[in-house]
Amino acid sequence: MERKIWTEEMLDTLLTTPSDALCADMAKLNGDIMVLGAGGKMGPTLCVLAKRAMEKAGVDKKVYAVSRGSDPIAKAFMEENGIVTIAADLLDTEKLRALPDTENVIYMAGKKFGTDGNEWQTWAMNAALPAYTAEKFRNSRIVVFSSGNIYPMVPAYSGGCREEDALGPVGEYAMSCMARERVFEYAANTWGTKVFFYRLNYAVDLRYGVIYDIARQILEDKPISLRTACFNCIWQGSANEIAIRGLLHADSPACTMNVTGPEILSVKETALELGRYLGKEPQFEGEPGEKALLNNSAKAMETFGYPAVSAKTLIRWQAEWLLDGGRTLDKPTHFETRDGKF
Repeated sequence: MERKIWTEEMLDTLLTTPSDALCADMAKLNGDIMVLGAGGKMGPTLCVLAKRAMEKAGVDKKVYAVSRGSDPIAKAFMEENGIVTIAADLLDTEKLRALPDTENVIYMAGKKFGTDGNEWQTWAMNAALPAYTAEKFRNSRIVVFSSGNIYPMVPAYSGGCREEDALGPVGEYAMSCMARERVFEYAANTWGTKVFFYRLNYAVDLRYGVIYDIARQILEDKPISLRTACFNCIWQGSANEIAIRGLLHADSPACTMNVTGPEILSVKETALELGRYLGKEPQFEGEPGEKALLNNSAKAMETFGYPAVSAKTLIRWQAEWLLDGGRTLDKPTHFETRDGKF
């Protein structure tokens, strides 16, 4: 197998090349798309992926990217690819209400890290803002990014939590994510707003992600905790496709799907495989825990198909990216956190 020599342009091209299935769904979708909270880890490539799907499908639509605009690299990347960027603090309700009405909204706004000690900020972002947004876009289709953190930890043999399982959020971040869902659920049941809950666990984009976090620990000779012994992940290109295609599945009452890869991956085995590629022996600490935050994505796999990139390939790509000096977003996932404090 020929070894890739990674560049940022190559990675972004892979992440933003639409599949035939996405283009077919884009042709069926009426109206423009607005992405709220587009400046985060997934937003820029999601916006460009949507725009390229529109172009390939031969449809004339706009993609609006709304964020505070604090990342100049992300802003330039989107604007160079035909995205209409709008700088706005979404908690400024006047600016939120002034946004153009669009038929399709992908809601990515949220706060996770820095919650501990600043719970009031997290609840404002994750619970109050959804109420303002749901009212503003009550006549739109809305894909609402949520989190696998709202489920309880389960053993690997369970296969992961399913959409119909009881929720069990631990910590204020997870509780505020459940509040986000409940607010949009109110809109779906009261106003008939079409909603798709997107429970993600975790996206991988070589510049960040669970596999990146493990690889960095190996390179820095830091011991890898086995207390969280396993995890789910999914190629970010496929995760973004599901978010966009999910607009056609938004419904009232709301539709809910877990979004992750089909495998449950072992932290230890992932580290050992990364170590072989990186030429370094991983170090470990702690006894393997019996439970972890795990999602069963069978429903999404049946609806949208399997990810375009397998977990095994992601592990190899991640090692290559680091060996080639690839850029980091410096945004750890903290997937190993077990007490709900972020």
